[in-house]
Amino acid sequence: MYFRKTLLLFIIATCLSKVSAQSLVYLRPDRVFDGEKNLEKYGVVIKGNKIEQVDSQANIEKSLPKDAKIVDLKNCTLLPGLIEGHTHLFLHPYNEVTWDDQVLKEPRSYRTARAVIHAEKTLKAGFTTARDLGTEGAEFDDVGLKKAIDDGVIIGPRLLIATKALIATGSYGPRTFSPDIKVPQGAEEADGFDDLIKKTRNQIGKGADLIKIYADYRWGLRGEAAPTFSLDEIKLIVATAQSAGRPTVAHASTVEGMRRAILGGVETIEHGDNGTPEIWKLMAEKNVYLCATLAAGDAISQYRGWKKGVDEEPERIKKKRITFKQALEAGVKICFGGDVGVFAHGDNARELEMMVEYGMSPTEALKSATSINADAFHINKEVGRIKNGLLADILVVEGNPSQTITDIRKVKKVYKNGVLVE
Repeated sequence: MYFRKTLLLFIIATCLSKVSAQSLVYLRPDRVFDGEKNLEKYGVVIKGNKIEQVDSQANIEKSLPKDAKIVDLKNCTLLPGLIEGHTHLFLHPYNEVTWDDQVLKEPRSYRTARAVIHAEKTLKAGFTTARDLGTEGAEFDDVGLKKAIDDGVIIGPRLLIATKALIATGSYGPRTFSPDIKVPQGAEEADGFDDLIKKTRNQIGKGADLIKIYADYRWGLRGEAAPTFSLDEIKLIVATAQSAGRPTVAHASTVEGMRRAILGGVETIEHGDNGTPEIWKLMAEKNVYLCATLAAGDAISQYRGWKKGVDEEPERIKKKRITFKQALEAGVKICFGGDVGVFAHGDNARELEMMVEYGMSPTEALKSATSINADAFHINKEVGRIKNGLLADILVVEGNPSQTITDIRKVKKVYKNGVLVE
């Protein structure tokens, strides 16, 4: 009996020892971008789903167990898993099917099937976290998508979801129909004190990680963008969301829409196309981040016939260059987010390339897609940096994207929660 017990204990100890050793993975690249700066000849040790050690390769190798798995990554840069700040997994490019037709003609089951593929493409492109800012008519289907990813049923980035988003009645779309016909909307209509509170709480109760509002939209007298919610309405939404620990973000492109959203307490402005020096100054003072979505405007202009690199830039593009530069000069913190879905999922790096094209350094752009987004989205205790104790969300690319931003597309390996994505 004693012999059997001793043998059993020996077998258990041996198995535990093997599990412990096997769980150590040492990644040895040429350099590590830790979310803020490059560290030459550094390495990273993963244990389970966490980053166990970040140090010089010389220091790591002094105490590394002999049976740890070593992954040599010559001519490669290791980065935190990238964070997509503005995506719509339930949309696909508008040059394939218009937004109206996606909302009105594609069954939600079909849109969800597409979203599964979009999530996989996003993850394999190196984006281990994504903020999905509205299902655009697909109701609360992002709740199920997020759960399927979290439960390991499908692969994709960890999601921060806005569910349906909030709009002022009459301001959104689809709306190019007879006023006698009521059509489904791409977001949830809400107005007035009681209704705004109820619908904000309902979205949170159904699973929203954040509340998105449309602070302006194209419903002006001549079809131009104009403000939607009043300042008091925005303050009410923000306060209601904050009481449940949720931030509020705002689609806003007009000066007045942006001003109301900023003063109302939103944490990020999405798009910001027509911002002014005064608006950028206010954003910097209030610590409101800008998610400029450069790639979306670029894509839409091309869908409308602009031949990039051949034709003169449209006025929309010229203006965006100017306003983005003004925001940088004013010290506005820039989130990374492309409004993916307007263009193809998996092509998320297009926004990074354009941020550099429009005036950011490659390092600043990479910070936006890692540490800055982690700070802005309140997830910096989990992801966004290569740091001891954070989740092992890691991207490995060939080359050095801090020098040549297009190297971010040369994906060699992606780890999410310490697991290699295959």
